[in-house]
Amino acid sequence: MTDGIVQTIPYLCKRCYSCVRECPAIAIRVESGQAVVIPDRCISCGHCVTVCSQNAKSIKSDVDMVMNGILGSGKAIAMIAPSFPASFPDTFGRIPTALRKLGFMNVVETAFGADLVSNVYVDELQSNPDVTIISSACPAVYNYIESYYCELVPKLAKIVSPMIAMGRYLKKNYGDDIKTVFIGPCIAKKSEILNPQVEGLIDAVLTFEELKEILEDKNIDIRNLPKSDFDPPHSYMGKSYPLAGGLLKSADISGDILEKEIIVVEGKNKVEEILNELLHNKINAKFIDILFCEGCISGPAVDSNLNYYSRRAKVIDYIEHQNRMVDKLVWKSNIYNNRELDLSRTFEYKDKRIETPDEEKIREILAQSNKLTRQDELNCGSCGYKTCREYAIAIAKGLAENDMCLPYLIDKLEKAYIDLKETQEQLQSAEKLASIGQLAAGVAHEINNPLGTILLYTSLIKKEISKRAENPQTIEDLELIAEETNRCKNIVSNLLNFARQGQMKISEVDVFDLINGILKTVRLRPEFKGISFNVESEADETVIPGDGDQLKQVFLNVINNACEAMEERTVKKISVRLLKDDRYFVTEITDTGNGIPKENMNKLFTPFFTTKKIGKGTGLGLAISYGIIKMHKGDIRVKSSVGEGTTFIIRLPLSSN
Repeated sequence: MTDGIVQTIPYLCKRCYSCVRECPAIAIRVESGQAVVIPDRCISCGHCVTVCSQNAKSIKSDVDMVMNGILGSGKAIAMIAPSFPASFPDTFGRIPTALRKLGFMNVVETAFGADLVSNVYVDELQSNPDVTIISSACPAVYNYIESYYCELVPKLAKIVSPMIAMGRYLKKNYGDDIKTVFIGPCIAKKSEILNPQVEGLIDAVLTFEELKEILEDKNIDIRNLPKSDFDPPHSYMGKSYPLAGGLLKSADISGDILEKEIIVVEGKNKVEEILNELLHNKINAKFIDILFCEGCISGPAVDSNLNYYSRRAKVIDYIEHQNRMVDKLVWKSNIYNNRELDLSRTFEYKDKRIETPDEEKIREILAQSNKLTRQDELNCGSCGYKTCREYAIAIAKGLAENDMCLPYLIDKLEKAYIDLKETQEQLQSAEKLASIGQLAAGVAHEINNPLGTILLYTSLIKKEISKRAENPQTIEDLELIAEETNRCKNIVSNLLNFARQGQMKISEVDVFDLINGILKTVRLRPEFKGISFNVESEADETVIPGDGDQLKQVFLNVINNACEAMEERTVKKISVRLLKDDRYFVTEITDTGNGIPKENMNKLFTPFFTTKKIGKGTGLGLAISYGIIKMHKGDIRVKSSVGEGTTFIIRLPLSSN
């Protein structure tokens, strides 16, 4: 095998993972969403090429070498694979003419190489009656065995493929200086010619698709060319090699369906099944003829719109037509004259298997995509792997990424959408609060001074009237003026607090002590008499980073509101629960008050919104609290049921980073 026979075109790859699903060697690694072929693991079967709807897989091309080098030598011989009628169903009789027009001095049938190796298979079977032999004509099959079923390497027939056999024949009969070009439907042939065992016998490999591109580029219309025959040597039953069981037919080996000792296998899935059976000694057949595709007529580079049966019929028609014209005496003579041709080769152990991770590692990876139980493993195959476990194993082996699981990504996207929506709402609220804050700062500044003046003169007038012992009603009226003026000053003070949000002094704050200190003060207020308070901490540590004064203001606002909400209730109880999760310290403050109507829930943190009686509240407490919590990068939420009570949930980050 060599590097780079099949490659990914990054800008065309669209995260469909079809190639991952179809790759028998797991030779495709997903990197940043792109399905990249790993050259060292690839067996060049070409299945990833056939299933890619975006044409994002490219094949190593020998076109330039052939057109700009080999044909210029004047000694180029083209070898056509016997499956060519499947790719050129209406013009196959004109292919030899077209190739000669391109500049090839001879055009021969690779099928004669198939005739040569067929006899060797007969000898191999007769010489080894007690062992299982696997055919070695298909390079994708032996590439697969060498890399992933190494224990089966000894069972591979030590025989070259028909292409290599024909290459040796041509070099022997025409000289080593000739240039040979194989043309066929197989991508794996491009890797086969680079194998050190057979290197130099075939100089280049073109696919049928590449041949069509060359003819189009040279403005050669096959339909307008005359028919012509191949140059000798002519083949006989070797033409049947591209069909399932063609080797058996060519070698005249019995392939009766009741014959247990002979098995014919075609297609990727069946190849995997038979190799696993052989690996575990479940099959005792004497000979197994394997093709990685459903016959070479279904090779990844056949490039034909015909279905399987139509392609098969075209090849059979060609065989029947051509074999009627073959001089069998000449054919036998050619076979006999090349009986000493070396058609042997050996195969190597190239173990590319990666050790499977332990169960703990698999479970850890599954958990990263929220697959915590067997029921969570949907095995939908959207990632390209048959099961979630296979996907997790691929991640552990460095062959896949975490973000390939579609259900997980959908859940992640839904959460991201919810978070985005919340962020947008928070941003809108922050913008609104910022605008109100600017307005509040200006208003507070303008009002504060006149209020101070009113208080001062009210106090002076009250003092003067008290000296004269005049009408007590007047004093009472002045006290009311002062009281209302002070209330205005409180409102102004709250406005300033609201406007100045953004300035924090971060230190360590013990929330448990902070809340207990607030409750100690609240219990002393006469209007809150009869309320029971309970604080429970489920957190092992209650210290967090924050601005103690501002957080005290938040908890005081919420607790005061909770107390006031129970004014008319029989059961008056406030429960404070402290707990932690992975990132946040959570404070839940629950009251048994009247609850908040649904229509008011969205208005709670809006400045100046209040449901309290006139004179009882400004509607700024929760707005200020909301701003303080957001400055701390936390959040504040409310759950309420009318007639049952309300819970404020305040979450503050455990870390200031």
